[in-house]
Amino acid sequence: MQAKELKSKDLAELQEELNKLLQKQFDLRMARGNGQLTKIHLLREVRRDIARVRTVMNQVKG
Repeated sequence: MQAKELKSKDLAELQEELNKLLQKQFDLRMARGNGQLTKIHLLREVRRDIARVRTVMNQVKG
């Protein structure tokens, strides 16, 4: 996910994207806890995508 893709969305779409990413992060953490996650790098990618979305949301608000 690129920041310029996010900047074209409005606040409601960003919130929806953030909710999807948080759910994905939760699912990945549960899979890791159960020993089913083989692609651990996905946790890092999702965490960074969440940070990107929150950054763009703060830019839109302010």
